Amino acid sequence: MSIESSSEMAIFERLVWPSEPPLSEEAARSLLAVEFGSTDAERMHVLAEKARRGTLTPEEQREADNYERVGHYLAILQSKARIALGRSTDADT
Repeated sequence: MSIESSSEMAIFERLVWPSEPPLSEEAARSLLAVEFGSTDAERMHVLAEKARRGTLTPEEQREADNYERVGHYLAILQSKARIALGRSTDADT
């Protein structure tokens, strides 16, 4: 298995991506409603600004990496949710 295919993100994607069992419409809508709260959004903004200036400490870099990784995880789940809702809509027509 390649390093890329054994990354946390690749493993997580394989875990949640299979179409069986499908997400219910309610579960899909709930996942699409998940977002970072205002405190986290503000912290990400501060970290991003410091990154642009090149002034992140090693600890802040780890924190920024964590936010990025969680954001990717959320994006994968929400993508699966959008697909599930598309299937739900297709089945209704």
